Amino acid sequence: MRLKDIQDIFHEELDKLYGTDEVNSFFFMLTEAYFDVDRFALVIDPEYVINKEHETSMFAALSELKLEKPIQHILGKAHFFGLEFHVNEHTLIPRPETEELVQWILEEVSKNPQRETLRILDIGTGSGCIPIALKKHLPNASVYAIDISAEALKVAKNNAKTNTIIINFEKADVLSLNDLNVFEEDMLFDIIVSNPPYVRNLEKASMRKNVLAYEPDTALFVSDENPLVFYDKIANLAQKHLTLHGSLYFEINQYLGNEMSQLLAAKQFRNIVLRQDIFGVDRMMHCTK
Repeated sequence: MRLKDIQDIFHEELDKLYGTDEVNSFFFMLTEAYFDVDRFALVIDPEYVINKEHETSMFAALSELKLEKPIQHILGKAHFFGLEFHVNEHTLIPRPETEELVQWILEEVSKNPQRETLRILDIGTGSGCIPIALKKHLPNASVYAIDISAEALKVAKNNAKTNTIIINFEKADVLSLNDLNVFEEDMLFDIIVSNPPYVRNLEKASMRKNVLAYEPDTALFVSDENPLVFYDKIANLAQKHLTLHGSLYFEINQYLGNEMSQLLAAKQFRNIVLRQDIFGVDRMMHCTK
């Protein structure tokens, strides 16, 4: 079957759901992943024909896209900070906003003359995208990560191995911890970073099915009554386990920037900075002990 005919079917079936540009993006992500054909192949050869096996793969993906399954789950991988990560239903799909958080950390670290000996902790690591990206750019840093999900940790460990990175992973429920001695007694960190659950249940109505049906609730949602529960707990732990002048970084709910600033100020953190992401919404915070 001609590849151009399959592309036309994708548009007929999916444009109302995703829009033309996104459907084109999905289509060529699939052709490159499944049989190493990029978008220029159709420009050069509009009559390009694929074999039955590849045709079957494309239509199977089409069926999953109609159910709003994320393209990253269909392909089994996502890209983050120039690296490739395996993702599945046990982890969040890495997002551009989180890349900005990593970039901010690296910018601040570049100002630190002791950056080669940093000790960094990621809380709620998921796919491992944050600590792996940081370690890739700070090869001499000691990087640690925890997550409540054993299945997510399997994915994160595999991603570290695939990207030839060594991260110290441990399973832990941060809300039940009284300290961060999960690696060794009285360990101190120069940087603690977290992208914890922060979406309130009341915000579910505005979210797309591709997130609600396919990404883990435990990594996304918090109660409407106590939406800052993870930040409150992590800030308390950071007070105990950050070095003097150590840094705390968060990705946050865009609607709760003021509340986050108040929470951190009440815990005596200094140099509190709220930063917007590429979409112009409050998304990241940095403060120091």
